[in-house]
Amino acid sequence: MKRVRINQGKVGLVLKKGDYKRVITSGVYWLRFNENALEYDVTKDFYSSIPLEVLLKDEKLAAMLEVVEVQDNELVFMYENKNFKSVLNAGRHVFWKGLINRTFQRIDTSKIYITENIDTSLFAAYEVNKYVRVFEVAAYEKAVLLVDDVYTKTLTGGTYRFWRNQTTIKIAKVDTRQLQLEIAGQELLTKDKANVRVNFYTQYKVTDVEKALLANKDYEKQLYVSMQLALRKYVGQYSLDELLANKEDVSKAVFEETKAGAEKLGVVIKGCGIRDVILPGEMKEIMNQVLVAQKKAQANIITRREETASTRSLLNTAKLMEDNEMLFKLKEMEYVEKIADKIGEITVSGNGNVIKQLKEIFAVNK
Repeated sequence: MKRVRINQGKVGLVLKKGDYKRVITSGVYWLRFNENALEYDVTKDFYSSIPLEVLLKDEKLAAMLEVVEVQDNELVFMYENKNFKSVLNAGRHVFWKGLINRTFQRIDTSKIYITENIDTSLFAAYEVNKYVRVFEVAAYEKAVLLVDDVYTKTLTGGTYRFWRNQTTIKIAKVDTRQLQLEIAGQELLTKDKANVRVNFYTQYKVTDVEKALLANKDYEKQLYVSMQLALRKYVGQYSLDELLANKEDVSKAVFEETKAGAEKLGVVIKGCGIRDVILPGEMKEIMNQVLVAQKKAQANIITRREETASTRSLLNTAKLMEDNEMLFKLKEMEYVEKIADKIGEITVSGNGNVIKQLKEIFAVNK
């Protein structure tokens, strides 16, 4: 005989020659020869080398154990004293009853949608997150949800979680804000065979997400090619001078040409225009020379116009002085004043004509 003591919070399984005999709880016990006791902490999970089916035949022991069976397409969330503890996956899990209050939440992972009432804070824990697929859709985006490559629904901004299983889940997103498409450095020939490079822009917005993503492949590339071809078409109808003078007309024509096609892509064009028309180096030099020549010609015209106006003014003044002696005298005094500013001293004598005497003075000095 040997004495065994089982403390509170402990349980003992009595074995005889390796075979299970009975369960003993807290207290003092005497064991026969060939018997021994395996001690367990009831606050810990239950593990034993003895088959569970053998142990559960003992009704007393079975009443002390919590057996949780988890199927292949299930998960079980275990809570201890209302706090999340762990995730139980497929298999048999055994726990001691008594000191710890355990609750279990069964999850069906054969479906993709999370319909169970689960605190969202648990999804941040790796133990839970590894069983979940997460997709983020920004506030300015929309997305199409594909389940096993079949369109299911359109998603707006938010966080979407699905159970991780054999079902494939994909989402395709589009930006629903107003966007800008740049068609840069397009080398085009004008009607008069001038080679130019054009930078063109288009502002657009995706309005039909399903049409853009499901009915068309690479809708942005298709829109780009459509705008590019329309731009080539209309630039080729203008000479270089006409193109430079009528950029707005080209932009309007491209807009009207591509508007209907864009709607088939699920896109609405808000506006478009030519940003730059870049000329080759030689052409730019020629254009600069033409511009300089034009400006010189304009300057000569202005100069001639001013000279003509000045001569006409002098002629009118001369006619007035011829008819008005007082005005002639005033003009004499004006010239004397101007000459006096330039010459230190002038002496004029006699009653002769002042202008004549001044003329003689300057003629002599000269």
